[in-house]
Amino acid sequence: MRLLISNDDGVFSPGIRCLADTLAIAGHEVVVVCPDRERSATGHSLTVFDPIRAEVVSHRFHSNVQAWACSGTPSDCVKLALGALLEQPPDFVVSGINQGSNLGTDILYSGTVSAAMEGIIEGIPSMAISLTSFTVHEFQPAADFVARLLAHLGQKPLSEMMLLNVNVPALAAEDIAGVAITRQGLRRYHDLFQKRIDPRGKTYYWLAGEVVEELPQESGLVPTDVEAIAQNLISVTPLAYNLTYAPGLTSLSHCLDPQTFSIS
Repeated sequence: MRLLISNDDGVFSPGIRCLADTLAIAGHEVVVVCPDRERSATGHSLTVFDPIRAEVVSHRFHSNVQAWACSGTPSDCVKLALGALLEQPPDFVVSGINQGSNLGTDILYSGTVSAAMEGIIEGIPSMAISLTSFTVHEFQPAADFVARLLAHLGQKPLSEMMLLNVNVPALAAEDIAGVAITRQGLRRYHDLFQKRIDPRGKTYYWLAGEVVEELPQESGLVPTDVEAIAQNLISVTPLAYNLTYAPGLTSLSHCLDPQTFSIS
């Protein structure tokens, strides 16, 4: 497969190097286009008021990997790759391996997920990969899982256009309990802004929110990504960019009938 790999942790992050090298060794044609520095929690932001620069990266990845470092956001990186840097569109866009989980509502802020979503918007199958720890740096089990998943999808392509959001427990391969197809969970935070004083005596604030774990779900429902990770399972969640709340189309039409509702 021709693979475009990006991330939000930057070109020097160990996660993207492990992923790109593993997939190149597996025989894929790998191109890396990622930020030149960490751009975590940038969501789907784009650079529109400044130029975007891309420089070739040498001696960082496997010899069969072509790589660029981009001055823009993760979404910029994928847009630039598809619109200017690549001679042919990739068969798959892969974003990661992110340092830290992208579970529940975290995906709304995630640069990792947004980079992969850019591929879906352009009609290219995509996945986002995250290791669920900020301190564990053993990315190989996650990279090996991606290699197996891509090999499977090469034989049995996805029937619909969707983004696969994959979260891998930060464990040795033998300690991972399996794989679960999951739905997006709900992850809330106690938003705690720490008030501090800088050396010039001016006040500033540092966001240091604390995760509030979700309540157990009702029995019989598809497990959430948060629950799967708590059970040491790899979580694979299908996502789409269409945020329309389908049930609301009916309920909203009942209270806001376009034929009778007036703004005057």
